[in-house]
Amino acid sequence: MKVVTEVQNPLQVFAQMESEVRSYCRHFPVVFAKESGHTIWDTAGRDYIDFFAGAGALNYGHNNPVIKEKLIEYLTKDGLTHSLDMATEAKEALLQRFDEVILAPRGLRYKVMFPGPTGTNSVEAALKLARKVTGRHTILSFTNGFHGMTIGSLSVTGNRTKREGAGMPDAMDTAAYIERLLEDGGSGLSLPAAMILETVQGEGGINVASDAWLQSIEKMCRKHGILLIVDDVQAGCGRTGTFFSFERAGIVPDFVCLSKSIGGYGLPLALTLIKPELDIWKPGEHNGTFRGNNLAFVAGQEALNYWQDDSFGKSIEQKGQMVHSRLEQLVTAYPYLHGEVRGKGLMQGIAVKPEGLAEAICTRAFERGLVMETSGPNGEVMKFLPPLTITDEALKTGLAILEESIKDCQRKERG
Repeated sequence: MKVVTEVQNPLQVFAQMESEVRSYCRHFPVVFAKESGHTIWDTAGRDYIDFFAGAGALNYGHNNPVIKEKLIEYLTKDGLTHSLDMATEAKEALLQRFDEVILAPRGLRYKVMFPGPTGTNSVEAALKLARKVTGRHTILSFTNGFHGMTIGSLSVTGNRTKREGAGMPDAMDTAAYIERLLEDGGSGLSLPAAMILETVQGEGGINVASDAWLQSIEKMCRKHGILLIVDDVQAGCGRTGTFFSFERAGIVPDFVCLSKSIGGYGLPLALTLIKPELDIWKPGEHNGTFRGNNLAFVAGQEALNYWQDDSFGKSIEQKGQMVHSRLEQLVTAYPYLHGEVRGKGLMQGIAVKPEGLAEAICTRAFERGLVMETSGPNGEVMKFLPPLTITDEALKTGLAILEESIKDCQRKERG
């Protein structure tokens, strides 16, 4: 008698039980079970090099051993895990370390607000306070910007797909809009409260703002009394080579939004940095149950040790230069891509022209053992966001997998 064993779809439970809104598991159709450093394993034991890093939430790698040790030690001592916005030892240590390692050496003075666990919480807080400070309501944003998925953040997001999810209308081209608004006294539009931008648009296609442009934007804001918000949720925490992505431009935003890797270990945490003179909140005026994630305070404090000197930043720049050089080689070697290399540090990508090609290459790369995603208005950019701690060897292996995937798609195109 022959026994037939039914092969179960590994994602069957998720298809039956989880909302249709799920997305990443559709691009990476396996069940993941283990992770370490720059590597993830699925339940079948297959390993994958990670060029995704939790969408930038895992800058210090998966299960960073030093940070993990601190977390285990904290839990073993029955340290607080949840505390709303009460004072705790873990929060005190994070605040002191953040000032000592990040703010003071850069000559920055900010009050630190804990608005909630995610990037959109940080953005919402900045928008809300900017309106409270100025008494004005308009917020200017930029085409292809992405600032979060709650209604306030979506209102300043220029990504059509994300906006349609909430029934939001399309955003206009605000570069031209700013010029008309601020220079045309007869425009009939009120003076904006704030301007929000990303120095490198992550979801928008790895578009990099030049230092000169950032400086001109800051000058414009100061001239007209507009508050400047830099959304450093994805580009911050060292992703571009410096802790803040705007450092080389020499600008000082009124608000800085941080999340993702500020939690050190992939733990939910967000900060809104506020110039002290703008911190006019009344107690409890903006709150949330999960502001006090003490495990993230512990992990975040330990992660800041990477920034005690400039060696970590220099390593990111070196790896970024290696990636950029290799991507330029690929664009030259495979003209069918009509490719354009974008980005800086370890936040880079290749924009390709044929529709759907970026997604096809990323799909093939995953089949070969490389996790990466697309970005841009039409998913036209292959996006590289590896852990900042990744080894040179793993970077080279991942880029070799990418090249083989490009070759696979080229052969398919030629029939």
